[in-house]
Amino acid sequence: MTDVRRLRVLDDAWRVVLLLTAALTILRITALFASPLDLYPDEAQYWLWSRALAFGYFSKPPVIAWTIWATTSLGGDAEPWIRLASPLYHAGATLVVFALARRLYGEPAGLAAAALYALMPGVQLSAAIMATDAPLLFFMSLTLLAYARLLDAEGRDQIGWAAAFGAALGLAFLSKYAAVYVVIGLVLHLAVSQPARAAWSAPAAVAALGALGLILAPNLAWNAAHGFATFQHTAANAAWGGRQLFNPPELWDFVASQFGVFGPVPFGVLLGGTAVLALRRRLAAADVMLLCFTLPPLLIVCAQAFISRANANWSGAAYLPGAVLVGAWLIRWRAKGWLAGALAFQGVVAALFLLWVTIPSTAEAMHMSNSFKRAKGWSQLTRIVLERAQAESDLTAIAVNSRFLYNAMAYYGRAELAQPGAPPLTIWLLADEPRNQAEETAPLTPALGGRVLGVSLEQTYRDRMVADFAAVTGREIVSVRLDDKRNRRAELFLGEGFSPRPRLTAPSTPP
Repeated sequence: MTDVRRLRVLDDAWRVVLLLTAALTILRITALFASPLDLYPDEAQYWLWSRALAFGYFSKPPVIAWTIWATTSLGGDAEPWIRLASPLYHAGATLVVFALARRLYGEPAGLAAAALYALMPGVQLSAAIMATDAPLLFFMSLTLLAYARLLDAEGRDQIGWAAAFGAALGLAFLSKYAAVYVVIGLVLHLAVSQPARAAWSAPAAVAALGALGLILAPNLAWNAAHGFATFQHTAANAAWGGRQLFNPPELWDFVASQFGVFGPVPFGVLLGGTAVLALRRRLAAADVMLLCFTLPPLLIVCAQAFISRANANWSGAAYLPGAVLVGAWLIRWRAKGWLAGALAFQGVVAALFLLWVTIPSTAEAMHMSNSFKRAKGWSQLTRIVLERAQAESDLTAIAVNSRFLYNAMAYYGRAELAQPGAPPLTIWLLADEPRNQAEETAPLTPALGGRVLGVSLEQTYRDRMVADFAAVTGREIVSVRLDDKRNRRAELFLGEGFSPRPRLTAPSTPP
């Protein structure tokens, strides 16, 4: 009877998390298809990559492009089909979070962790756009679940779970190189936990490394053939050069942003619980394991923010194990009020976010429109530029000086630019080496520079761009309204006789 009752509770728990996940996913997908928001430029870039499948790309590993290829093959190239996989990846991650937390702490903690993750503000944003964080977190969840199973497995099961760990980790790396935080977490856990070290037999280590190597080999080969372009770009993003060292305000801004993306109550519980339990030496074995995977992204990116700068999502690898920890601790401490408050607050934020995505004017009315400015105005600006191009004669190229605008125009102007006789879309180079895939594949050259429609976005390096032409005429300032306070401006001009001057060797990366 006890076993039957336990099985029934297990089934009930799965039913709850499945219903929660299905409801949120349906709402998110509905919002995607109802939203009038444009692709933001990085999404347009990933769509461009998906038109030519490869094992790597200039600035990211390939899963993002493979995913967009799959969804657009089903439904076409409209914005919601490009973004469709993101809520699906997060749905999968939510289910795995439940399975992981249930295995480590029991069903109540599993339900709490799944709900905290599913309603996390950062996850709401990630589920509405197509970016690398969504597949990273899904495959990272599978990696952590395989690792948890490995720790108490024996014999062939141990080897099987080790291989699953390596394969899932490989797919996480193919999603985003921030998967290196999993490796750091693994090394840290092995250093502090004798049972963890004992769980790794020689055959298990060989199985994990073999599966990881098999998954990563094509991407490593692609990078080797392309001068390790993706690795260099990733390192450049984290570089400290050209910035003032030691920036306490940047550190404060980053820490404050984590209360926003993780949720104020969960992030406070994560910080406070870690300090109190560590000082009192009351960390359970599962707590230690999860902290080894949660703390490195937070601490390393905090250091990055203090020394240079950091974006709020750079610590995204901490979100998933952190949600499991917070859910488990709130259940352990019987803090039902705090858990209910956290879920209620995050539920309201999730509902508002879906409203803002579906009806952007509501975000403007609530003074939240700044959060959506990167997903507005690109299609309208593309129309303006293409109308000017059609009004001119004998153009040899359209040249923009922003990778953002290049990517947006390549997507929103895809039909017009594919017409016979249409001038090619190119990008003007600031430096002597390409800093993104647009500059590598479609640079403005003297051969294309006879009569060019130039476009300078927000006057970015406008004077340097204009100075590369022998003659410039027909200057025109155009503006696209984003909200009641913001506009996107561009200067259009006709440039003739393109002859680039000597380039910079190490410029900062413009938009």
